[in-house]
Amino acid sequence: MKEALYFEIYNKEKKIIKCNLCPHRCIISDGKTGNCRIRKNVKSKLYPLTYGKFTSVSMDPIEKKPLYHFYPKSNILSLGTLGCNFSCQFCQNFEISQAHYDETFMKSVSASEAVALAKQYNSIGIAYTYNEPLINYEWLKETMAEARKYGLKNVLVTNGFINEEPFFNIIENIDAANVDVKSFRDDFYKKYCGGKLAPVLRTVEIMIKRKKHVEITNLVIPGLNDSDEEIHDLVDWVYSLGEETPLHFSRYFPCYKMNVKSTPFSILEKARKIALKKLKHVYLGNVLEAEYNRTYCPQCKEILIERRGYHTQNVGLERGHCQKCGYKIATLHI
Repeated sequence: MKEALYFEIYNKEKKIIKCNLCPHRCIISDGKTGNCRIRKNVKSKLYPLTYGKFTSVSMDPIEKKPLYHFYPKSNILSLGTLGCNFSCQFCQNFEISQAHYDETFMKSVSASEAVALAKQYNSIGIAYTYNEPLINYEWLKETMAEARKYGLKNVLVTNGFINEEPFFNIIENIDAANVDVKSFRDDFYKKYCGGKLAPVLRTVEIMIKRKKHVEITNLVIPGLNDSDEEIHDLVDWVYSLGEETPLHFSRYFPCYKMNVKSTPFSILEKARKIALKKLKHVYLGNVLEAEYNRTYCPQCKEILIERRGYHTQNVGLERGHCQKCGYKIATLHI
């Protein structure tokens, strides 16, 4: 097994250790795992059980992450494994994120094999996705560095819940991220996710300061995180990152432990209208209507990128500029 980074001895006599990877800072007894269920104390050393082990390996459209402004229409090698340091009651991937480690269902992929696969299938890079990738930190760190050698892009799809020191030690190799900001209220994070809001916001802000491409997703759940006040607060924060930061409001459907009714379309429309008063690019996820997934020119409102499902077509762009009025989208990578 691969020994983990970022842990310390908490009680030498009782073989108890402390994990310092994420803000939980779990105190872990011998033979036990932390909140993520995959970082295990074995005789006073911490081991990531999922190092090089995966449940899902596939080629996905970049729009599936969702990333709408990062090399639209491209495909990316996507890998996911087990575990998460959150316990969201509404998790859509709970079969893997909330699962305990079982090697029976795992496929071995080394860093060099992941890079070779990405090159073989003409992927723009590697997306670390499906479950929370940051808890598989050691493999992630190695693979990002290896991918960078070959000019491949590294994409995180993450909850952003990580401590600053380990994050700073991988950030140079991150190219893009979609961060799931589940609510703009700490009480929501504590009650429904088993986490905290502040570290998530800090992670995003660090990436923005380092000029990384970031898009934000917010799953809108009726009666829990959809008030006008909360939407305004979320939008104000995204605006502080940059008015062209893409924001995705995603429709909730009952899942896992949560039986709240599905999000009415009117609530998503309301959130989008609020956001468009300050932000240039606001999208609606888990909806069929194509108009809410198009990229429009903020200046002349011409359609620049048409999206229908995962079919993406450039209809009004030329070298990142609107063909009609010449406006350049600052956050668009092509």
